[in-house]
Amino acid sequence: MRGYHDTIEPFPGNGNARNLVRTTIAVAAALVTCMAAAQAAEPISADQILNALTPRAATRSLSGQQSDTVAAPSADQSKFINSLRNRKTRSLTLDERQQLATIAKDRPSIDIEIEFAYNSAQIAPAAAPGVTALGKALSSPQLASSTFVIAGHTDGKGSDSYNQDLSERRAEAVKRYLVERYKLPAANLLAVGYGKTMLKNKDNAGAPENRRVQVVNTLDKNVAGR
Repeated sequence: MRGYHDTIEPFPGNGNARNLVRTTIAVAAALVTCMAAAQAAEPISADQILNALTPRAATRSLSGQQSDTVAAPSADQSKFINSLRNRKTRSLTLDERQQLATIAKDRPSIDIEIEFAYNSAQIAPAAAPGVTALGKALSSPQLASSTFVIAGHTDGKGSDSYNQDLSERRAEAVKRYLVERYKLPAANLLAVGYGKTMLKNKDNAGAPENRRVQVVNTLDKNVAGR
């Protein structure tokens, strides 16, 4: 005996209509896929990064109330940030990583998807536009003297220890690239890894957007500029 789905046709006796509908659906799906791919492939620009990391100037409304702006680090926070300058990425303790994440939480930041070689901290050629844009943005006069967190994040695949190590090596690779190619002061770049502890897409642990480098402007000026 045939089941229900074997006996009922959506377009009984009209094969052309069925084929037309299937073709229309296939074409629509292909167009959506192409549009999404084109949008995903569009590289981030230095201006976008600069705009995201530049703190807004304080302004006042017509009522005289000051708009919300990001507060500068406290004396204790600045002291902590300075203690991390020139520290090896892997030397940061769990408490120090968490404290740095707390400081960075409400600071200007941007996520940059930087492609690395599989299971490696080697920056892939496809990532060149992203790291180039980052280098140009951080070299701008508006940001040149600030201190930045370069935070590496992985997706949710693999063990905690493996991803922690990988995220640290990738953050360090981006920092090294910026120092070597754009002559940015190493002391102004705090590389830190968070492994898979801060997934951007928690519903899909393996999603590519989880594999990213987050750049945060701590709003703390370098020691030489004080």
